[in-house]
Amino acid sequence: MDRFRSIQVFAKVAECGGFAAAARDLAMSPPAVTRAVAMLEDRLGTRLFIRTTRSVRMTESGERFFQDSRRILQEFEEAEESAVGSHAAPRGELRITGPVLFGRMFVTPVLGDFLDRYPMVRARTLFIDRVVNLMDDGLDVAIRIGDLPDSSLIAVRVGMVRRVMCASPEYIEKHGLPLRPEDLCDHRLVQSQALGTSSGWPFRENGAPVSVRLEPRLRMNTNDAVIELVLRGWGLSRLLSYQIAPYLADGRLQTVLSAFETPPMPIHVLHQEGGMVSAKVRAFVDFMVERLRADSALN
Repeated sequence: MDRFRSIQVFAKVAECGGFAAAARDLAMSPPAVTRAVAMLEDRLGTRLFIRTTRSVRMTESGERFFQDSRRILQEFEEAEESAVGSHAAPRGELRITGPVLFGRMFVTPVLGDFLDRYPMVRARTLFIDRVVNLMDDGLDVAIRIGDLPDSSLIAVRVGMVRRVMCASPEYIEKHGLPLRPEDLCDHRLVQSQALGTSSGWPFRENGAPVSVRLEPRLRMNTNDAVIELVLRGWGLSRLLSYQIAPYLADGRLQTVLSAFETPPMPIHVLHQEGGMVSAKVRAFVDFMVERLRADSALN
């Protein structure tokens, strides 16, 4: 087996977390996969996996080699696409990341339509409420909310979202309407840990930032769970405007303390900079940008 193929096999074992699963994906026999990895380890002079009867995990050397391998394989795929003229016909695997709820609400329907339009493209998503490194995680496109640090990534702005305090009409009728940020001390608060866990909640008054120290009665690790409880009238919460846009539209939730909101945050679609952007990335970014800019919940 040639060196490049053995790297492909190694990367697949690492991605699948096992030799048998990798063999199925590669349409190879498990012994052939095992031999390929063993030959690669012999060539490198180091162990890449620790194998037990119950699990397979990468060594420290394996982790480092896996990061390099993904970069090499991705660059080879892009070079291959370019050579066969695929800049005119998107093809290959597209890897996308974004926040969990944003991914479900906005990326997923766009991605489905994109795959319908381009049948030679496959896709994989990583929806997670933290920033990941595109290069390290082998990703092509990211959707990010908030101000961006300086980087080599190409960023296309597609909209804005607000941090909003919200409650159900039933909660407000029962517990009253807070008129100033400090009034929140007398209310039941639900905090989304996906938006941070600081006890200092930022607001803005007369153009100046202010912070109110609050101790939420309940902290939850997913935005979906927070929204569910607020819809049931249990308490108030701060969420991003897009996350509750459907419930604001149908009246099941309403915003409070709107006059004290902090400035809106931008939404960007990002991809890696480079002279050879593959057709699948270019086509998806254009497709996503057009759809997100047209969405009233983000603009």
